[in-house]
Amino acid sequence: MANIIQSVKSSKKKGIDPSTKTFQAIRIYINNELEELRKGLFTTKKILIKGGRLVVISFHSLEDRLVKNFLYEHSGKSYNKSRYLPPLTPNIKLVPIFKILNKKVVRPSIEEIRSNFYSRSAKLRAAEKL
Repeated sequence: MANIIQSVKSSKKKGIDPSTKTFQAIRIYINNELEELRKGLFTTKKILIKGGRLVVISFHSLEDRLVKNFLYEHSGKSYNKSRYLPPLTPNIKLVPIFKILNKKVVRPSIEEIRSNFYSRSAKLRAAEKL
């Protein structure tokens, strides 16, 4: 299967096999990974006690977007699902459940990537339950 994918798809990033994303997409679909992540995030609202911390490491943009949107939505920030939609009106009250602990996503250092190649795509986000 990898040979078939490689014959029709070229690699944009040097050193990364073009079939990598295809196999990743198949794995995500078969394991229902995005829905499982969504369920896990929503469960944290119930099981974490006040001061409990939610720390998530994502390894691709679909996971990271899910985590980022969940944290923004549940931290009481003015939140738009699309940059093309008008801003939320002020009368919409979002009750904060979490406080985001890191302003920007935490990425691995160059040293970490050298010692652990698989960390190259990792992104860490953290929040504390209010």
